[in-house]
Amino acid sequence: MKILGPAVLARHTVVNTHPALLPAFPGAHAVSDARDYGVRVTGTTCHLVDAGVDTGPIIEQHAVTVEPDDTVDSLHERIKVVERRMLVDIVGRMAREGFTVTGRKVTIP
Repeated sequence: MKILGPAVLARHTVVNTHPALLPAFPGAHAVSDARDYGVRVTGTTCHLVDAGVDTGPIIEQHAVTVEPDDTVDSLHERIKVVERRMLVDIVGRMAREGFTVTGRKVTIP
């Protein structure tokens, strides 16, 4: 995990995934933070990277149910399955169809 500087962000569109439904639970401990908080649903977010930490415009989100017997590891593994599928789909659609960003709204035609 790296914070990208303004020179990189000015030249490139960077897509990231995060193992929570942003803006809830940003940062490096999202899965344990969500589980410890007691949420019943968490998930994954695909977003554009900006100068903040997990603050860029959201492209897509998918929910994952938190099961009563979940550990941080078991929950994170289920989130990663959804996250990987979503990332491949989103990057492919962005490359094939293009996208626009208006304020905080990302649209893929």
